[in-house]
Amino acid sequence: MLKRLLYLIILVAALSACSEQEKTYKIGVSQCSSGRWRDKVNQEMLAAQHLYEADAEVVIAQSYDDTGLQIRQIDSLADAGIDLLVVAPNESAPIAEAIARTQQKGIPVIFFDRKAKTAQYTAFIGGNNEEAGQMMGNYIKRLEVSGERLEVSGKRLEVSGERLEVSGERLEKTKVLEITGAMSSSPAQERHEGFKRAMDDCADIDYVCREGDWTSDKACEIAESLLGTPHQPDIIFCHNDGMATGVYKAVVESGMEGRVMILGIDGLPGEGLEYVQFGHQVGTYVYPTHGELIVRLALDILTGKHYERENQLHGMLVTPENVDIIASTSTELLSQNGHLVTIQDKLEDYLGLYNTQRKIIAASLLVILLLITAVVLLWLSIVKTRRALHDRQAMHEEQTLFYTNADNRTLRQVFEMSPDQMPIPRSQDTIFAETLNEAIRENMSNPNLKIEDLGDKVGLSRVQLYRKVKSITGLTPIELLRQMRLQQGYVLLTTTNKTVQEIAYEVGFGTPGYFSKCFRQQYGKYPMDLRT
Repeated sequence: MLKRLLYLIILVAALSACSEQEKTYKIGVSQCSSGRWRDKVNQEMLAAQHLYEADAEVVIAQSYDDTGLQIRQIDSLADAGIDLLVVAPNESAPIAEAIARTQQKGIPVIFFDRKAKTAQYTAFIGGNNEEAGQMMGNYIKRLEVSGERLEVSGKRLEVSGERLEVSGERLEKTKVLEITGAMSSSPAQERHEGFKRAMDDCADIDYVCREGDWTSDKACEIAESLLGTPHQPDIIFCHNDGMATGVYKAVVESGMEGRVMILGIDGLPGEGLEYVQFGHQVGTYVYPTHGELIVRLALDILTGKHYERENQLHGMLVTPENVDIIASTSTELLSQNGHLVTIQDKLEDYLGLYNTQRKIIAASLLVILLLITAVVLLWLSIVKTRRALHDRQAMHEEQTLFYTNADNRTLRQVFEMSPDQMPIPRSQDTIFAETLNEAIRENMSNPNLKIEDLGDKVGLSRVQLYRKVKSITGLTPIELLRQMRLQQGYVLLTTTNKTVQEIAYEVGFGTPGYFSKCFRQQYGKYPMDLRT
Protein backbone atom coordinates (compact mmCIF):
# COMPACT_ATOMS: atom_id res chain seq x y z
CA MET A 1 0.00 0.00 0.00
CA LEU A 2 2.77 2.43 0.97
CA LYS A 3 4.75 1.54 -2.16
CA ARG A 4 1.74 2.29 -4.32
CA LEU A 5 1.38 5.65 -2.58
CA LEU A 6 5.03 6.39 -3.30
CA TYR A 7 4.64 5.56 -6.99
CA LEU A 8 1.54 7.77 -7.20
CA ILE A 9 3.43 10.73 -5.69
CA ILE A 10 6.26 10.32 -8.21
CA LEU A 11 3.81 10.10 -11.13
CA VAL A 12 1.90 13.22 -10.09
CA ALA A 13 5.13 15.20 -9.71
CA ALA A 14 6.39 14.10 -13.13
CA LEU A 15 3.11 14.99 -14.85
CA SER A 16 3.11 18.40 -13.16
CA ALA A 17 6.63 19.13 -14.41
CA CYS A 18 5.71 18.10 -17.97
CA SER A 19 2.54 20.20 -18.01
CA GLU A 20 4.51 23.33 -17.08
CA GLN A 21 6.75 23.08 -20.16
CA GLU A 22 5.77 25.42 -23.00
CA LYS A 23 5.10 24.10 -26.49
CA THR A 24 7.99 24.43 -28.96
CA TYR A 25 6.80 24.10 -32.57
CA LYS A 26 9.00 22.10 -34.92
CA ILE A 27 9.25 23.69 -38.38
CA GLY A 28 10.82 21.65 -41.17
CA VAL A 29 12.40 23.57 -44.07
CA SER A 30 13.15 22.00 -47.47
CA GLN A 31 15.53 24.23 -49.45
CA CYS A 32 15.76 23.53 -53.18
CA SER A 33 19.29 24.83 -53.67
CA SER A 34 22.35 26.32 -52.01
CA GLY A 35 24.01 29.71 -52.45
CA ARG A 36 24.51 32.94 -50.55
CA TRP A 37 20.92 34.11 -50.97
CA ARG A 38 19.50 30.91 -49.48
CA ASP A 39 22.19 30.84 -46.78
CA LYS A 40 20.98 34.30 -45.75
CA VAL A 41 17.36 33.08 -45.57
CA ASN A 42 18.41 30.07 -43.46
CA GLN A 43 20.38 32.27 -41.08
CA GLU A 44 17.42 34.62 -40.65
CA MET A 45 15.04 31.73 -39.87
CA LEU A 46 17.44 30.26 -37.29
CA ALA A 47 17.85 33.68 -35.66
CA ALA A 48 14.05 34.03 -35.34
CA GLN A 49 13.41 30.77 -33.46
CA HIS A 50 12.88 32.61 -30.16
CA LEU A 51 11.95 36.01 -31.60
CA TYR A 52 8.17 35.72 -31.21
CA GLU A 53 5.70 34.86 -28.46
CA ALA A 54 5.82 31.14 -29.26
CA ASP A 55 9.12 29.29 -29.63
CA ALA A 56 10.09 27.38 -32.76
CA GLU A 57 12.68 24.76 -33.61
CA VAL A 58 13.76 25.15 -37.24
CA VAL A 59 15.18 22.06 -39.00
CA ILE A 60 16.63 22.71 -42.49
CA ALA A 61 17.17 20.10 -45.21
CA GLN A 62 19.17 21.02 -48.35
CA SER A 63 18.47 19.22 -51.64
CA TYR A 64 21.19 20.82 -53.84
CA ASP A 65 19.02 21.18 -56.99
CA ASP A 66 18.10 17.45 -56.84
CA THR A 67 14.32 17.09 -57.16
CA GLY A 68 14.36 13.39 -56.23
CA LEU A 69 16.35 14.12 -53.10
CA GLN A 70 14.00 16.95 -52.16
CA ILE A 71 10.97 14.65 -52.45
CA ARG A 72 12.63 12.10 -50.16
CA GLN A 73 13.57 14.83 -47.68
CA ILE A 74 10.00 16.16 -47.59
CA ASP A 75 8.65 12.67 -46.82
CA SER A 76 11.35 12.21 -44.18
CA LEU A 77 10.56 15.53 -42.49
CA ALA A 78 6.85 14.70 -42.46
CA ASP A 79 7.56 11.31 -40.86
CA ALA A 80 9.85 12.93 -38.26
CA GLY A 81 6.94 14.66 -36.55
CA ILE A 82 7.26 18.26 -37.74
CA ASP A 83 4.37 20.62 -37.02
CA LEU A 84 4.69 22.58 -40.28
CA LEU A 85 6.63 22.33 -43.57
CA VAL A 86 8.26 25.28 -45.38
CA VAL A 87 9.35 24.34 -48.90
CA ALA A 88 10.99 26.10 -51.86
CA PRO A 89 10.31 23.59 -54.70
CA ASN A 90 13.21 22.83 -57.03
CA GLU A 91 10.74 22.07 -59.84
CA SER A 92 7.09 23.07 -59.95
CA ALA A 93 5.41 19.88 -61.15
CA PRO A 94 7.25 16.85 -59.65
CA ILE A 95 7.05 18.12 -56.09
CA ALA A 96 3.24 18.34 -55.99
CA GLU A 97 2.64 14.72 -54.94
CA ALA A 98 5.03 14.98 -51.98
CA ILE A 99 3.17 18.13 -50.86
CA ALA A 100 -0.14 16.25 -51.07
CA ARG A 101 1.23 13.40 -48.92
CA THR A 102 2.41 15.90 -46.32
CA GLN A 103 -0.97 17.63 -46.10
CA GLN A 104 -2.74 14.25 -45.81
CA LYS A 105 -0.86 13.84 -42.52
CA GLY A 106 -2.39 17.08 -41.25
CA ILE A 107 0.81 19.12 -41.65
CA PRO A 108 0.37 22.71 -42.96
CA VAL A 109 2.57 23.65 -45.94
CA ILE A 110 4.07 27.07 -46.71
CA PHE A 111 5.55 27.69 -50.14
CA PHE A 112 8.51 30.04 -49.90
CA ASP A 113 9.99 31.93 -52.87
CA ARG A 114 8.68 29.29 -55.29
CA LYS A 115 5.40 27.46 -55.87
CA ALA A 116 4.53 23.95 -57.01
CA LYS A 117 1.82 23.14 -59.53
CA THR A 118 -0.86 22.58 -56.92
CA ALA A 119 -3.41 24.75 -55.20
CA GLN A 120 -3.25 22.55 -52.09
CA TYR A 121 -1.04 24.66 -49.83
CA THR A 122 -1.64 26.65 -46.67
CA ALA A 123 0.18 29.89 -47.51
CA PHE A 124 2.80 31.45 -49.78
CA ILE A 125 5.46 34.01 -48.88
CA GLY A 126 8.14 35.36 -51.16
CA GLY A 127 9.28 38.07 -53.53
CA ASN A 128 7.20 39.22 -56.48
CA ASN A 129 9.18 37.72 -59.37
CA GLU A 130 7.03 39.30 -62.08
CA GLU A 131 7.59 42.68 -60.46
CA ALA A 132 11.36 42.01 -60.38
CA GLY A 133 11.47 41.10 -64.08
CA GLN A 134 9.32 44.02 -65.15
CA MET A 135 11.27 46.50 -63.03
CA MET A 136 14.54 45.39 -64.62
CA GLY A 137 12.94 45.68 -68.08
CA ASN A 138 11.73 49.21 -67.38
CA TYR A 139 15.19 50.11 -66.08
CA ILE A 140 16.74 48.88 -69.35
CA LYS A 141 14.40 51.15 -71.30
CA ARG A 142 15.65 54.06 -69.21
CA LEU A 143 19.24 53.02 -69.95
CA GLU A 144 18.48 53.18 -73.65
CA VAL A 145 17.45 56.86 -73.54
CA SER A 146 19.22 58.27 -70.50
CA GLY A 147 22.70 59.01 -71.78
CA GLU A 148 24.25 55.58 -71.17
CA ARG A 149 26.98 54.61 -73.66
CA LEU A 150 26.00 52.18 -76.43
CA GLU A 151 28.04 50.74 -79.29
CA VAL A 152 26.78 51.23 -82.85
CA SER A 153 28.97 50.15 -85.82
CA GLY A 154 32.10 50.30 -83.63
CA LYS A 155 31.57 54.00 -82.66
CA ARG A 156 30.73 55.16 -79.13
CA LEU A 157 27.69 57.47 -79.12
CA GLU A 158 25.78 59.34 -76.40
CA VAL A 159 22.01 58.76 -76.48
CA SER A 160 20.42 62.04 -75.46
CA GLY A 161 16.75 61.19 -75.56
CA GLU A 162 16.26 61.91 -79.27
CA ARG A 163 16.52 59.36 -82.08
CA LEU A 164 19.93 59.73 -83.72
CA GLU A 165 20.51 59.50 -87.47
CA VAL A 166 23.75 58.35 -89.18
CA SER A 167 24.09 59.17 -92.93
CA GLY A 168 20.34 59.65 -93.08
CA GLU A 169 19.63 56.18 -91.70
CA ARG A 170 18.18 55.25 -88.33
CA LEU A 171 20.59 53.70 -85.82
CA GLU A 172 20.33 49.96 -85.12
CA LYS A 173 17.95 48.84 -82.42
CA THR A 174 19.44 48.22 -78.99
CA LYS A 175 20.02 44.48 -78.67
CA VAL A 176 18.84 43.05 -75.34
CA LEU A 177 19.50 39.46 -74.25
CA GLU A 178 17.66 37.80 -71.36
CA ILE A 179 19.29 34.68 -69.83
CA THR A 180 16.70 32.93 -67.66
CA GLY A 181 17.01 30.44 -64.85
CA ALA A 182 15.72 26.90 -65.36
CA MET A 183 12.22 27.39 -66.80
CA SER A 184 10.90 24.37 -64.88
CA SER A 185 10.93 26.61 -61.78
CA SER A 186 8.28 29.23 -61.02
CA PRO A 187 10.73 32.15 -60.36
CA ALA A 188 12.25 31.81 -63.83
CA GLN A 189 8.82 31.66 -65.45
CA GLU A 190 7.53 34.70 -63.55
CA ARG A 191 10.69 36.82 -63.98
CA HIS A 192 10.60 36.08 -67.71
CA GLU A 193 6.91 37.06 -67.96
CA GLY A 194 7.53 40.38 -66.20
CA PHE A 195 10.63 41.19 -68.27
CA LYS A 196 8.99 40.19 -71.57
CA ARG A 197 6.01 42.41 -70.75
CA ALA A 198 8.35 45.39 -70.42
CA MET A 199 10.16 44.52 -73.66
CA ASP A 200 7.03 43.92 -75.77
CA ASP A 201 5.94 47.57 -75.74
CA CYS A 202 9.34 48.94 -76.83
CA ALA A 203 9.82 49.09 -80.61
CA ASP A 204 13.40 50.38 -80.39
CA ILE A 205 14.69 47.22 -78.67
CA ASP A 206 15.68 43.97 -80.38
CA TYR A 207 14.93 41.46 -77.60
CA VAL A 208 15.90 37.77 -77.48
CA CYS A 209 15.74 35.21 -74.68
CA ARG A 210 17.89 32.17 -73.89
CA GLU A 211 17.23 29.60 -71.17
CA GLY A 212 19.96 28.98 -68.58
CA ASP A 213 20.01 26.82 -65.47
CA TRP A 214 20.73 29.37 -62.69
CA THR A 215 24.50 28.69 -62.90
CA SER A 216 27.27 31.11 -63.91
CA ASP A 217 28.88 28.51 -66.20
CA LYS A 218 25.79 28.15 -68.38
CA ALA A 219 25.32 31.94 -68.56
CA CYS A 220 28.99 32.34 -69.55
CA GLU A 221 28.54 29.74 -72.30
CA ILE A 222 25.47 31.52 -73.73
CA ALA A 223 27.21 34.92 -73.68
CA GLU A 224 30.36 33.55 -75.35
CA SER A 225 28.27 32.17 -78.22
CA LEU A 226 26.99 35.68 -79.08
CA LEU A 227 29.87 38.02 -78.25
CA GLY A 228 31.87 39.12 -81.28
CA THR A 229 29.08 38.10 -83.68
CA PRO A 230 26.53 40.29 -85.53
CA HIS A 231 24.05 39.26 -82.82
CA GLN A 232 26.18 40.61 -79.97
CA PRO A 233 23.85 42.12 -77.36
CA ASP A 234 24.27 45.63 -75.98
CA ILE A 235 22.56 44.72 -72.70
CA ILE A 236 22.38 41.32 -70.98
CA PHE A 237 19.86 40.68 -68.20
CA CYS A 238 20.43 37.59 -66.01
CA HIS A 239 17.93 36.06 -63.60
CA ASN A 240 20.44 36.18 -60.73
CA ASP A 241 23.74 37.88 -59.92
CA GLY A 242 25.61 34.56 -59.93
CA MET A 243 24.74 34.16 -63.62
CA ALA A 244 25.77 37.78 -64.19
CA THR A 245 29.29 36.93 -62.95
CA GLY A 246 29.53 34.26 -65.67
CA VAL A 247 28.46 36.79 -68.29
CA TYR A 248 31.01 39.32 -67.00
CA LYS A 249 33.73 36.67 -67.29
CA ALA A 250 32.78 36.07 -70.92
CA VAL A 251 32.68 39.81 -71.65
CA VAL A 252 36.14 40.40 -70.17
CA GLU A 253 37.70 37.42 -71.96
CA SER A 254 36.19 38.64 -75.25
CA GLY A 255 37.66 42.13 -74.79
CA MET A 256 34.18 43.69 -74.64
CA GLU A 257 34.33 45.17 -71.13
CA GLY A 258 32.60 48.55 -71.12
CA ARG A 259 30.76 47.77 -74.34
CA VAL A 260 28.14 45.40 -72.91
CA MET A 261 25.95 46.32 -69.95
CA ILE A 262 25.02 43.56 -67.48
CA LEU A 263 22.15 43.34 -64.98
CA GLY A 264 21.15 40.71 -62.44
CA ILE A 265 18.86 39.94 -59.50
CA ASP A 266 19.48 39.19 -55.79
CA GLY A 267 21.43 42.25 -54.62
CA LEU A 268 23.36 40.67 -51.77
CA PRO A 269 26.30 42.29 -49.93
CA GLY A 270 29.57 40.97 -51.28
CA GLU A 271 27.85 39.84 -54.47
CA GLY A 272 25.40 41.84 -56.62
CA LEU A 273 25.78 45.09 -54.67
CA GLU A 274 29.55 44.85 -54.88
CA TYR A 275 29.41 44.11 -58.61
CA VAL A 276 27.44 47.31 -59.19
CA GLN A 277 29.92 49.29 -57.05
CA PHE A 278 32.83 47.88 -59.08
CA GLY A 279 31.07 48.68 -62.36
CA HIS A 280 30.79 45.04 -63.45
CA GLN A 281 26.99 45.47 -63.55
CA VAL A 282 24.90 48.56 -64.26
CA GLY A 283 22.14 47.37 -61.94
CA THR A 284 20.62 44.65 -59.81
CA TYR A 285 17.43 44.02 -57.86
CA VAL A 286 17.38 43.33 -54.12
CA TYR A 287 15.28 40.17 -54.00
CA PRO A 288 13.94 40.04 -50.41
CA THR A 289 14.74 37.18 -48.00
CA HIS A 290 13.02 37.97 -44.66
CA GLY A 291 13.45 34.55 -43.06
CA GLU A 292 12.08 35.99 -39.81
CA LEU A 293 8.73 36.66 -41.54
CA ILE A 294 8.59 33.04 -42.67
CA VAL A 295 8.89 31.90 -39.04
CA ARG A 296 6.27 34.42 -37.93
CA LEU A 297 3.83 33.24 -40.62
CA ALA A 298 4.42 29.62 -39.58
CA LEU A 299 3.76 30.40 -35.90
CA ASP A 300 0.62 32.39 -36.76
CA ILE A 301 -0.72 29.32 -38.60
CA LEU A 302 0.25 26.90 -35.81
CA THR A 303 -1.15 29.06 -32.99
CA GLY A 304 -4.46 29.76 -34.74
CA LYS A 305 -3.85 33.45 -35.40
CA HIS A 306 -5.10 35.30 -38.47
CA TYR A 307 -2.79 35.11 -41.48
CA GLU A 308 -2.87 35.98 -45.17
CA ARG A 309 -2.62 33.11 -47.66
CA GLU A 310 -0.63 35.14 -50.21
CA ASN A 311 2.23 37.24 -48.81
CA GLN A 312 4.23 39.23 -51.34
CA LEU A 313 7.61 40.67 -50.33
CA HIS A 314 8.77 43.67 -52.34
CA GLY A 315 12.33 44.29 -53.47
CA MET A 316 14.33 47.31 -54.60
CA LEU A 317 16.08 48.39 -57.80
CA VAL A 318 19.80 49.07 -57.32
CA THR A 319 21.62 51.45 -59.65
CA PRO A 320 25.08 53.07 -59.55
CA GLU A 321 23.40 56.13 -58.02
CA ASN A 322 21.97 54.41 -54.92
CA VAL A 323 24.20 51.34 -54.54
CA ASP A 324 26.54 52.79 -51.89
CA ILE A 325 23.83 53.55 -49.33
CA ILE A 326 22.00 50.26 -50.01
CA ALA A 327 25.23 48.26 -49.69
CA SER A 328 26.10 49.98 -46.41
CA THR A 329 22.65 49.30 -44.95
CA SER A 330 22.55 45.68 -46.17
CA THR A 331 26.00 44.90 -44.78
CA GLU A 332 25.02 46.32 -41.40
CA LEU A 333 21.79 44.28 -41.33
CA LEU A 334 23.67 41.13 -42.30
CA SER A 335 26.16 41.71 -39.49
CA GLN A 336 23.36 42.29 -36.97
CA ASN A 337 21.64 39.09 -38.10
CA GLY A 338 24.88 37.21 -37.49
CA HIS A 339 24.92 38.59 -33.97
CA LEU A 340 21.33 37.39 -33.52
CA VAL A 341 22.32 33.86 -34.50
CA THR A 342 25.12 33.93 -31.92
CA ILE A 343 22.70 35.20 -29.28
CA GLN A 344 20.24 32.47 -30.25
CA ASP A 345 22.91 29.79 -29.77
CA LYS A 346 23.69 31.14 -26.32
CA LEU A 347 19.98 31.33 -25.57
CA GLU A 348 19.69 27.62 -26.34
CA ASP A 349 22.35 26.96 -23.70
CA TYR A 350 20.61 29.19 -21.17
CA LEU A 351 17.25 27.56 -21.84
CA GLY A 352 18.84 24.19 -21.22
CA LEU A 353 20.16 25.45 -17.89
CA TYR A 354 16.74 26.90 -17.08
CA ASN A 355 15.05 23.57 -17.76
CA THR A 356 17.60 21.84 -15.53
CA GLN A 357 16.82 24.27 -12.72
CA ARG A 358 13.11 23.62 -13.14
CA LYS A 359 13.76 19.91 -12.85
CA ILE A 360 15.76 20.51 -9.67
CA ILE A 361 12.87 22.48 -8.16
CA ALA A 362 10.42 19.75 -9.10
CA ALA A 363 12.75 17.18 -7.60
CA SER A 364 12.96 19.21 -4.39
CA LEU A 365 9.20 19.22 -4.06
CA LEU A 366 9.20 15.51 -4.66
CA VAL A 367 11.80 15.05 -1.91
CA ILE A 368 9.56 16.87 0.56
CA LEU A 369 6.71 14.51 -0.26
CA LEU A 370 9.02 11.55 0.09
CA LEU A 371 10.21 12.71 3.51
CA ILE A 372 6.64 12.68 4.73
CA THR A 373 6.29 9.14 3.44
CA ALA A 374 9.66 8.19 4.96
CA VAL A 375 8.44 8.96 8.47
CA VAL A 376 5.71 6.38 8.02
CA LEU A 377 8.13 3.83 6.60
CA LEU A 378 10.86 4.37 9.19
CA TRP A 379 9.52 2.12 11.91
CA LEU A 380 9.04 -0.72 9.38
CA SER A 381 12.65 -0.28 8.32
CA ILE A 382 13.87 -0.53 11.91
CA VAL A 383 12.07 -3.82 12.43
CA LYS A 384 13.46 -5.28 9.20
CA THR A 385 16.96 -4.06 10.08
CA ARG A 386 16.90 -5.81 13.45
CA ARG A 387 15.87 -9.04 11.84
CA ALA A 388 18.59 -8.71 9.22
CA LEU A 389 21.24 -8.07 11.91
CA HIS A 390 20.19 -11.16 13.80
CA ASP A 391 20.42 -13.31 10.68
CA ARG A 392 23.79 -11.78 9.72
CA GLN A 393 25.22 -12.46 13.17
CA ALA A 394 24.28 -16.10 12.91
CA MET A 395 25.87 -16.35 9.48
CA HIS A 396 29.03 -14.61 10.75
CA GLU A 397 29.45 -17.16 13.48
CA GLU A 398 29.21 -20.00 10.97
CA GLN A 399 31.78 -18.34 8.68
CA THR A 400 34.19 -17.77 11.58
CA LEU A 401 34.01 -21.41 12.52
CA PHE A 402 34.67 -22.44 8.93
CA TYR A 403 37.67 -20.17 8.26
CA THR A 404 39.35 -20.76 11.66
CA ASN A 405 39.22 -24.53 11.29
CA ALA A 406 42.80 -25.62 10.40
CA ASP A 407 41.54 -28.60 8.47
CA ASN A 408 39.61 -26.33 6.12
CA ARG A 409 42.39 -23.76 5.42
CA THR A 410 43.69 -25.59 2.35
CA LEU A 411 40.16 -25.76 0.97
CA ARG A 412 39.67 -22.08 1.75
CA GLN A 413 42.51 -21.11 -0.59
CA VAL A 414 40.43 -22.31 -3.53
CA PHE A 415 38.05 -19.43 -2.90
CA GLU A 416 40.71 -16.76 -2.34
CA MET A 417 42.24 -14.56 -5.06
CA SER A 418 45.97 -13.84 -5.21
CA PRO A 419 47.15 -10.17 -5.32
CA ASP A 420 48.34 -10.43 -8.97
CA GLN A 421 44.82 -11.50 -9.97
CA MET A 422 43.20 -8.41 -8.46
CA PRO A 423 42.01 -5.87 -11.07
CA ILE A 424 44.06 -2.69 -11.53
CA PRO A 425 42.29 0.26 -9.91
CA ARG A 426 40.84 2.79 -12.42
CA SER A 427 40.21 6.46 -11.72
CA GLN A 428 36.69 7.84 -11.70
CA ASP A 429 37.65 10.32 -14.45
CA THR A 430 38.71 7.44 -16.70
CA ILE A 431 35.46 5.58 -16.11
CA PHE A 432 33.47 8.82 -16.75
CA ALA A 433 35.40 9.61 -19.94
CA GLU A 434 34.82 6.10 -21.33
CA THR A 435 31.12 6.22 -20.47
CA LEU A 436 30.65 9.67 -22.04
CA ASN A 437 32.63 8.67 -25.14
CA GLU A 438 30.40 5.63 -25.62
CA ALA A 439 27.23 7.71 -25.12
CA ILE A 440 28.33 10.30 -27.71
CA ARG A 441 29.28 7.71 -30.32
CA GLU A 442 26.00 5.83 -29.87
CA ASN A 443 23.97 9.02 -30.39
CA MET A 444 26.29 11.01 -32.69
CA SER A 445 24.06 10.70 -35.77
CA ASN A 446 21.14 12.38 -33.99
CA PRO A 447 21.21 16.08 -35.04
CA ASN A 448 18.80 16.91 -32.21
CA LEU A 449 21.04 15.41 -29.50
CA LYS A 450 20.96 17.67 -26.43
CA ILE A 451 23.40 18.02 -23.59
CA GLU A 452 20.64 16.96 -21.18
CA ASP A 453 20.41 13.63 -23.06
CA LEU A 454 24.14 13.01 -22.55
CA GLY A 455 23.79 14.01 -18.91
CA ASP A 456 21.10 11.39 -18.45
CA LYS A 457 23.38 8.77 -19.99
CA VAL A 458 26.17 9.41 -17.48
CA GLY A 459 23.95 10.26 -14.51
CA LEU A 460 24.80 13.96 -14.26
CA SER A 461 22.81 17.16 -14.57
CA ARG A 462 23.60 19.62 -17.36
CA VAL A 463 25.59 21.86 -15.00
CA GLN A 464 27.50 18.93 -13.45
CA LEU A 465 28.26 17.54 -16.91
CA TYR A 466 29.50 20.94 -18.09
CA ARG A 467 31.88 21.30 -15.14
CA LYS A 468 33.12 17.71 -15.35
CA VAL A 469 33.85 17.82 -19.10
CA LYS A 470 35.43 21.28 -18.83
CA SER A 471 37.76 20.17 -16.02
CA ILE A 472 38.89 17.02 -17.85
CA THR A 473 39.12 18.19 -21.49
CA GLY A 474 39.18 21.99 -21.31
CA LEU A 475 36.18 21.97 -23.68
CA THR A 476 32.47 22.54 -23.11
CA PRO A 477 30.19 19.55 -23.79
CA ILE A 478 28.95 21.23 -27.01
CA GLU A 479 32.53 21.82 -28.20
CA LEU A 480 33.50 18.23 -27.33
CA LEU A 481 30.46 16.85 -29.20
CA ARG A 482 31.26 18.99 -32.27
CA GLN A 483 34.95 17.95 -32.16
CA MET A 484 34.09 14.22 -31.99
CA ARG A 485 31.61 14.62 -34.85
CA LEU A 486 34.26 16.34 -36.98
CA GLN A 487 36.83 13.65 -36.10
CA GLN A 488 34.40 10.92 -37.15
CA GLY A 489 33.65 12.89 -40.33
CA TYR A 490 37.40 13.08 -41.06
CA VAL A 491 37.67 9.28 -40.67
CA LEU A 492 34.71 8.65 -42.97
CA LEU A 493 36.03 11.09 -45.58
CA THR A 494 39.40 9.31 -45.70
CA THR A 495 38.23 5.69 -45.39
CA THR A 496 34.93 5.56 -47.32
CA ASN A 497 33.50 6.79 -50.62
CA LYS A 498 30.41 8.34 -49.02
CA THR A 499 29.41 11.83 -50.16
CA VAL A 500 30.00 14.87 -47.98
CA GLN A 501 26.24 15.19 -47.58
CA GLU A 502 25.86 11.58 -46.37
CA ILE A 503 28.75 11.95 -43.94
CA ALA A 504 27.40 15.27 -42.58
CA TYR A 505 24.07 13.64 -41.71
CA GLU A 506 25.73 10.47 -40.39
CA VAL A 507 27.79 12.41 -37.84
CA GLY A 508 24.84 14.52 -36.72
CA PHE A 509 25.11 17.85 -38.58
CA GLY A 510 21.78 19.36 -39.60
CA THR A 511 23.12 20.69 -42.92
CA PRO A 512 26.15 19.82 -45.09
CA GLY A 513 26.96 23.53 -45.35
CA TYR A 514 27.34 23.88 -41.59
CA PHE A 515 29.44 20.68 -41.49
CA SER A 516 31.78 22.12 -44.16
CA LYS A 517 32.09 25.41 -42.27
CA CYS A 518 32.94 23.71 -38.95
CA PHE A 519 35.29 21.26 -40.69
CA ARG A 520 37.29 24.10 -42.19
CA GLN A 521 37.49 25.87 -38.83
CA GLN A 522 38.79 22.65 -37.22
CA TYR A 523 41.20 21.41 -39.89
CA GLY A 524 41.89 24.45 -42.09
CA LYS A 525 40.43 22.84 -45.19
CA TYR A 526 37.06 21.91 -46.66
CA PRO A 527 35.86 18.27 -46.65
CA MET A 528 36.22 17.95 -50.43
CA ASP A 529 39.90 18.95 -50.14
CA LEU A 530 40.55 15.49 -48.63
CA ARG A 531 39.17 13.83 -51.76
CA THR A 532 41.44 15.62 -54.26
